[in-house]
Amino acid sequence: MMAIDFAGLKQLAERSAAVAVPCSCHDAALLAWRAVPLTLELDQFEEVATLVEDPYTEPTFAEYHPHGTRYDSEDAPIAPRYFPSNRSHLVRCVQCGRHYLRYTEGGGYFSEVRMRALRPSLLADAAL
Repeated sequence: MMAIDFAGLKQLAERSAAVAVPCSCHDAALLAWRAVPLTLELDQFEEVATLVEDPYTEPTFAEYHPHGTRYDSEDAPIAPRYFPSNRSHLVRCVQCGRHYLRYTEGGGYFSEVRMRALRPSLLADAAL
């Protein structure tokens, strides 16, 4: 899978924000990182790119919150070099064309697929 640069990510985010058709993916309100709701099927999405820069190095777990947001905040920045965006794949809904970030959260005894809408107003090209 091809890595996407910030300019390409921004372009797809703007295209996604312009989609106005109703769809179950949009109804799921994935504004913040959250587990994929039961109302969505994972095969409704196709992978189009990755934000993982190098699959052979461990990306940072540092988060980017310059304005006091949190991981689960709807207005938290989407900074591709920071967790969890740096572990995400870019997916597109095959029904409406909206784009989302998706990654698998792994804990000691579980794994959970989480998603977040790709919103252009929240993109931050922040250096590590």
